[in-house]
Amino acid sequence: MFLAAKSNPLRSALMMLAACALIAATTLLAKGLGTGFEGPPLHPLQISAGRFIFALLGLMIFLPILRPNFQKPAIKLHIGRSFFGWAGVTLMFAAVARIPVSDATAISFLNPIFGMLLAIPLLGERVGPIRWLAVAIALIGALVLLRPGTSAFEPAALIALLAALFMGMEVILIKKLTGREAPVQILVINNSIGAVIACTAASFVWMPPSLGQWAALAAIGLVMVSAQALYIQSMRSGEASFALPFSYSTLVFATLYDFWIFDVAPGWVSILGGLIILSGALLLGWREVLQERRRAEKV
Repeated sequence: MFLAAKSNPLRSALMMLAACALIAATTLLAKGLGTGFEGPPLHPLQISAGRFIFALLGLMIFLPILRPNFQKPAIKLHIGRSFFGWAGVTLMFAAVARIPVSDATAISFLNPIFGMLLAIPLLGERVGPIRWLAVAIALIGALVLLRPGTSAFEPAALIALLAALFMGMEVILIKKLTGREAPVQILVINNSIGAVIACTAASFVWMPPSLGQWAALAAIGLVMVSAQALYIQSMRSGEASFALPFSYSTLVFATLYDFWIFDVAPGWVSILGGLIILSGALLLGWREVLQERRRAEKV
């Protein structure tokens, strides 16, 4: 079954596009809840709590069907990954309530860049000139989006930048986990620990959501776990070099949703900054794919 899935590039592309459409939808729902959808605006801590709770409930429904074979988990790595993942998600939800979804999404694409930089001291990885070039390009794009020193500077964009940093740290821990444990086990443990962290933090700012807000919170969690499942299946159905470029369609979906629902059209500065960041991220992704191929050829 695994080999058959890997030989279907069309299936891989469609699943990646579907995953990206769903990921962009979660940020849109978070923006709605953070700006007063169906009631008073909800705190980002409360929104992220809903994301983890309902994602975990969704996984619990499918576990009897999947019947995963759980092994002894690396608890310390899971706790660290879950904390940084929760922090990144919460900060991203806070950012999209204040700046265009497309800008926040573009800035979030810096997370592999931060992950690469953090891998130097934490994993002892060596970084060549192409990867440094990718970092420089992406950071230039971030400066264009942030617009420092101008009247158009939006401090809330720094929240999205911090979210990308935390997500970059999460990338490092995911790298350590994926070589040891099955994807389903990682998802279940991550969402379980994340739910505990998120609920604890949300208890300090909790306010009763309306019925419509409960529905939106449930949608965020269920849509996100569905996106994660589609992403994993996409990577299994095609080579990373083919599937990963489609992951950047999240920015396209986020822009379309923001315009459709909130009537927010990106300006030329947002488009330019987003394209520059995407260029850096794609260059880094291309370099990683080449590295993986060289390792495979040596085996």
